[in-house]
Amino acid sequence: MTEYDYDELGLVAGLEIHQQLDTATKLFCQCPTELREPEASTRTFSRYLHPTRSELGELDDAAVEESMVDREFEYLAYDTTCLVEEDDEPPHELDEEALETVLEIAQLMDMSPVDQAHVMRKIVVDGSNTTGFQRSSLIATDGAIETSEGAVGIEDLMLEEESAQRVEETEDGVRYSLDRLGIPLVEIGTRPDISTPEQALEAAERIGMLLRSTGKVKRGLGTIRQDVNVSIEEGARVEIKGVQSLDDIDDIVRNEVARQAELVEIADDLAEREASVGEVQDVTEIFEGTDSGVISGALNSGGSVTAVPLYGFDGIVGREIAPDRRLGTELSDHAKRHGAGGIFHTDELPAYGVTEAEIAALRDAVGAGPEDAVAIVAADTEVAESAIEAAAERAGTALEGVPEETRGANDDGTTRYLRPLPGAARMYPETDVPSVEPDPSEVPEPELLTEKVERYQDAYDLGAGLAEQVAYGEYMPLFEDVVADGIDPTLAATTLESTLTEVRRDGAPVENLTRDHLEGVLRLVEDGDLPNEGVPDLLAALAEKPDRTAATAAEEAGLGGAEEDEVREAVVEVVERNADQVEEEGMQAFSGLMGECMGALRGKADGDLVSEILREEIQKRA
Repeated sequence: MTEYDYDELGLVAGLEIHQQLDTATKLFCQCPTELREPEASTRTFSRYLHPTRSELGELDDAAVEESMVDREFEYLAYDTTCLVEEDDEPPHELDEEALETVLEIAQLMDMSPVDQAHVMRKIVVDGSNTTGFQRSSLIATDGAIETSEGAVGIEDLMLEEESAQRVEETEDGVRYSLDRLGIPLVEIGTRPDISTPEQALEAAERIGMLLRSTGKVKRGLGTIRQDVNVSIEEGARVEIKGVQSLDDIDDIVRNEVARQAELVEIADDLAEREASVGEVQDVTEIFEGTDSGVISGALNSGGSVTAVPLYGFDGIVGREIAPDRRLGTELSDHAKRHGAGGIFHTDELPAYGVTEAEIAALRDAVGAGPEDAVAIVAADTEVAESAIEAAAERAGTALEGVPEETRGANDDGTTRYLRPLPGAARMYPETDVPSVEPDPSEVPEPELLTEKVERYQDAYDLGAGLAEQVAYGEYMPLFEDVVADGIDPTLAATTLESTLTEVRRDGAPVENLTRDHLEGVLRLVEDGDLPNEGVPDLLAALAEKPDRTAATAAEEAGLGGAEEDEVREAVVEVVERNADQVEEEGMQAFSGLMGECMGALRGKADGDLVSEILREEIQKRA
């Protein structure tokens, strides 16, 4: 990929970080914030959503385009689903735990809380909320974080409700799960102070560290999402939604800069050619009897083929503007929004069963010469008409340069068109939730993760690597709690970071382990009821059958601490079974026999005791 001079191009970028909070209940109801498997749903219901007007009677462009696709939204409900989640009851008051956590985050970013927080409705008609809008409240403003390339301002900090989780596409629309809907979500918006892809990544990593420092955010795939706003001087502001991995942010910015730079160059080339977009036409007759499977499939189902001539576009529709993405891909993205599978265009034909003769007839029918391109859509008649119109409109914007729009992040670091940029018309007040007055005076400032690493080394004598693993790890809040409750810090740290990893690698479903399971295992060891060597087996047993306490599972697996007589009996049996080796090697046989003894005791005995008795028994016979 070409490496651009970002300063010369005038790169300007900003971030929006969305992070789920780890609260006991949801933002506007008392339902739990735990995710469920779709198979656990107990019933379903469906909705059709339509955009509503703002206070000033305006309709948001993004919401209007979204509503043009007629879709049914089906929702999976669970035994915990309440009337608020179904939009059959007004929301309750803002969750106090979520508000307190957001105020902690505001302190870490040197932000000023608002005097009074009002909940607003943000129109969303893609089905991700049963209400047709998302509730959001501004909590703090005017902060900053530091990066190696300078400070990045934090413009606003919002407390929002998480959207429903998309499960799958259906024949009639989209299926969502309601378990995620309403989980408290903090949204952090930076100012457009970012000027390189590397700074974008560093800023995102810094914000992520500050969020985790509270110990009150959810961890795991999907719990944090990054949106990136990118523009170059001759381009336009583009919002890229749903970047799942922090590691992808710099690539996303690089690819978007390249895309905008290529679109600017394309607009210049089209201007030199005096290019234009022609009228949409029905060209079904040309493809009767075609060998193209896609086209014949549409026609056999009673569909049509529509076309639009793109005068002066020859060779440009197929031009690459990002890795494996071309201008034609952009046109196709717009067509897909209207139900089509995509488009064909003459820069890529003949192919897909379309012949040279059909291309010649197509060009002749729409009045396209050799310097022109033609795009076609084959689909249900209504879909074909609306899809080719959308593709034609996008071709028209290529004449102007880079369109302002919202795009979705792909796994490969590229992006795809989603919808127009939303405007102010999608926001209006929520009248069912009273305003609150945030009071940061009683909210303690969290200790940074970097500070925790130092404290763990100094106070608990943990090595630098283990201290960092614990501080930045998923179980940091649990580590803090159990150590405060008297558990040995080294035991807690190695169990939560090393032993759990080993058990996971051995195939045990450690995701089934709860906080109570882990606390219980650590307490058994601390109280002398379970040797260290029994911890992996007990964790694996609990993971396989999580409906038990640690004590019960230890008893059933025979993992309690063995008495000295039992240990000696097992050691003597091993030594006698290997008498010849002991007689020949003496203490040199210790290492091999130690492993055999521990295996025979299956985690029932402490390694120090086994070692002591084994040495005694070898010395007797040596």
